[in-house]
Amino acid sequence: MTDTRLGWCMAVAVVALSASNAGAAPAQKTDVPKSDVVDFVPHRAVYDLKLSSARGNRPVESVRGRILYDFSGSSCEGYALQFRQVSEIDAGEGSLMTTDMRAATWEDGAAKTFRFNSQNYIDQKLKNSVDGRAERNGAKVGVSLSKPASKKFGIDSGGVFFPTDHMRRIIMAARAGQSLLQGPVFDGSETGDKVYETLSVIGPVIEPDTRKLDDATAKDATLSKMRRWPVTISYFEKGKTGEGKAGGEQTPVYSIRFELFENGISRALSLDYNDFVVAGEMTSLEVRPAKPCK
Repeated sequence: MTDTRLGWCMAVAVVALSASNAGAAPAQKTDVPKSDVVDFVPHRAVYDLKLSSARGNRPVESVRGRILYDFSGSSCEGYALQFRQVSEIDAGEGSLMTTDMRAATWEDGAAKTFRFNSQNYIDQKLKNSVDGRAERNGAKVGVSLSKPASKKFGIDSGGVFFPTDHMRRIIMAARAGQSLLQGPVFDGSETGDKVYETLSVIGPVIEPDTRKLDDATAKDATLSKMRRWPVTISYFEKGKTGEGKAGGEQTPVYSIRFELFENGISRALSLDYNDFVVAGEMTSLEVRPAKPCK
């Protein structure tokens, strides 16, 4: 995996955790009622990262880092995410790399407009910068980029999720007792023109008090009384997931596992980049009151 590709993978998987309150994108293989309401809470969370496991002929020796995740907004004003992930990766034999991913996104409450801006640094040198906007118009999604180069193109909507609406639909599917949600996601990552096929696997509900919280979420009285679900989202190169069974035999580009509360807060992160797995423990959580719509 190249340094640039690794830098993107180390952050894009977590950007996908952003959450919205409503959405209009049509569902893919697993449909859910549009009338279902998800009340996402504005919050600021910090996750400490460390290497969980390594694979391959030349395994990574250590990873340490931190994620800052700041989510705000409402269904009437849209949802904003400010995100930064800094990671130091030791691949052995004196190969040490620092990645720094900074991203800001905004998605309207109807999942029709998605704005994205990101910068990816490797060893303090800017490697990628993306700035763009996506608009849903009927069966098409039109994308306009100003960085890395001026570009306009269209995507056949075909159930394409923006990342915040994707998270809303996962919670809706979990509430309905469904275990799978499949569909393409456009998140503005890499050069701003990628669409990933995704497969979300939702585990059995974790009822309140059945499994003790052991991180920053334990200090929040509301979360201690809220149900949550274990979720794994796998991201595949679009058009390379095989036929029939979702994902086929194709190895995902990356996968992310986490426990998802009903209000959109996520804990117990596990980021799988095929060659190694990074665990993310929430060490700080600030929950802010949501502003009511006027």
